[in-house]
Amino acid sequence: MRNTSFWDQSCGLWVATCLCLGVAACSDGPEEADWAHWAADPHSSRYSTLAQIDATNFERLEVAWQWRSKDVELRRKLGRQNKVKPGKLTFADFAGTPLEIAGVLYGVTSLSQVYALDAASGELLWLHDPEIWREKKHVNFPKHRGLAYWQDDADGRRARIFAATHDARLIALDPATGELVSSFGREGRVDLLKTLRAHKKLIRGYDYFQASPPAIFEDLVIVGGSVSDQPTGKRGTPGDLRAYDARTGELRWTFHTVPQPGEPGSESWEEGSASYSGAANAWAAMSVDSELGLLYAATSTPTNDYYGGHRLGDNLYAETLLCLNARTGERVWHQQLVRHGLWDYDLAAAPNLVDVEVDGKPVRAVVQVTKQAMAYVFDRQTGEPVWPIEDRPVPASNVPGERAAATQRFPTKPPPFDRQGMSVEDLIDFTPELRAMARAVFDQYESGPVFTPPSLQGTLSLPGSGGGANWQGAGFDPETRTLFVPSTTWPAVFGLYAGLPSVTDLAYTVRLLGTPFLPTGADPVTGIPIVKPPWSRITAIDLESGNFRWQVPNGEGPRDHPLLRDLDLPPLGSGSPTCVIVTKSLLIAADGTGPWIARTGRPILRAFDKTTGSVVGAIEVPGRVRGCPMTYAHNGVQYIVLSLLPEPDPLLVALALPEHVK
Repeated sequence: MRNTSFWDQSCGLWVATCLCLGVAACSDGPEEADWAHWAADPHSSRYSTLAQIDATNFERLEVAWQWRSKDVELRRKLGRQNKVKPGKLTFADFAGTPLEIAGVLYGVTSLSQVYALDAASGELLWLHDPEIWREKKHVNFPKHRGLAYWQDDADGRRARIFAATHDARLIALDPATGELVSSFGREGRVDLLKTLRAHKKLIRGYDYFQASPPAIFEDLVIVGGSVSDQPTGKRGTPGDLRAYDARTGELRWTFHTVPQPGEPGSESWEEGSASYSGAANAWAAMSVDSELGLLYAATSTPTNDYYGGHRLGDNLYAETLLCLNARTGERVWHQQLVRHGLWDYDLAAAPNLVDVEVDGKPVRAVVQVTKQAMAYVFDRQTGEPVWPIEDRPVPASNVPGERAAATQRFPTKPPPFDRQGMSVEDLIDFTPELRAMARAVFDQYESGPVFTPPSLQGTLSLPGSGGGANWQGAGFDPETRTLFVPSTTWPAVFGLYAGLPSVTDLAYTVRLLGTPFLPTGADPVTGIPIVKPPWSRITAIDLESGNFRWQVPNGEGPRDHPLLRDLDLPPLGSGSPTCVIVTKSLLIAADGTGPWIARTGRPILRAFDKTTGSVVGAIEVPGRVRGCPMTYAHNGVQYIVLSLLPEPDPLLVALALPEHVK
């Protein structure tokens, strides 16, 4: 374990980088290229200029190194302490995407353990355990997606790794040693619950926690947060956005995503419901335009996901794309994309900041892809739509006490990138037997176009609460001005049943109805979805015309299923969310994380031609891909790094061409 100062380490790496660049110039190796942000850069492009790995050699990739998550050891220790049987020691996830900066990878595990690895060998340099497990006796925690890196502009030798942990703390670490920076907050920690408005005593890691990386702007560390959306009553934990001083941990500004009485937007919460409603939190990664000094944050559904009779009105700033002054937290503009949300249609993806030319004019734009399979495009300075957005009537609610919004907002361009709404025509029809099974399920519920509200009978909705697009977001190619959107055709049933207001504080308590629709959108009777494939896809959108360049299925799907294996079928799509990375030469995506991959044990990483969408390479990887892939170049070698969940332990794997694998 190294214990050099960051400055010494940086100088050593700088010298090594210079030497490597000289060698690379002779050997056609790539120059050093970092991945310093969760989605590659502050604009969330997921783009890299690297091209050492291309269509001609993708299938020759090999494992260069691998690192097993230290959660394994910690979970077993906790299991012994709490007398948990080994079979119960399940891993919630391993969904983090590491950063790579100057030859070091920095990442985070599902237990919020922060690690640093040598970028060439995967050797562990240091590990910091914030001990979030002390807050709970059980050993299962939700996913954690990544970290943030800050370098002091006033003192280029000083840098920090910031982690917002599941137990609602913001910690600052020395990148060279992994030690807490004592001058930040209280001995390196800021308690995020201390400055959070709350309507009840919060349970750390449950009512409020952190799963996405903070955003960095100048000397500020900006956090959103995850709020439990379990139906616990009309009162909820607010999802305020907050900025802290990167040097001291002092709170610098707060933005109320549920506006307080008297604040602009509070009138859209009828009968004073803004005073007790919660959520509307920004749990997705945020994006920053450093030149304009603007922060872009996407918010979620307010309390509760499927019933809003206690919060009538449009409910601003829930399910809204917010543009804030990054220095002050003041609102610059906003666009609410779902009014009075009832479908758990959180804006779950990081906004993509893109520079395009539309009708011959340059546009600094922001694109928000959504669970309901729409891509909204706005001028990121003014908030004006790049293409018209129409208010269209949507179905009313038949639930007593509920009042769904009469209209919702539909972009005229681009077209929806996945299927919307459910009808008989959407049902699978490979064989008469499959059609009959699907029809039997379909006839149990109400259905209709997108935004058909939840009902007492249960409403069959497509997309479901998993999307469409989800937290994996989209990638952008700045050379061709193309947005690549992975999505799933993921139905769900939203149902309500009569509850006890004195117990729940709601006129109706929410539950998911219809056991045929598990969170994967699969029918457990047949083991396949009831809707026609593809069940997941990637769509390439030309952001200068607003039209599709191409759309292709992603993944083969359950082709070995007894009801399908004798049929001659095209690729079906894995039915699972996935991330993309865009390079100079390729579009790269995994199959996804669905149940079929887990069963078959053949997770695949694919390379696509960016122009046509055709698959130009595919390799098997040693586990289900859970986090978003990333790529970097170090010492003349391009690596692709994947966060995997093979059985039984989480694994970080780096791939490279065989001539660079020792």
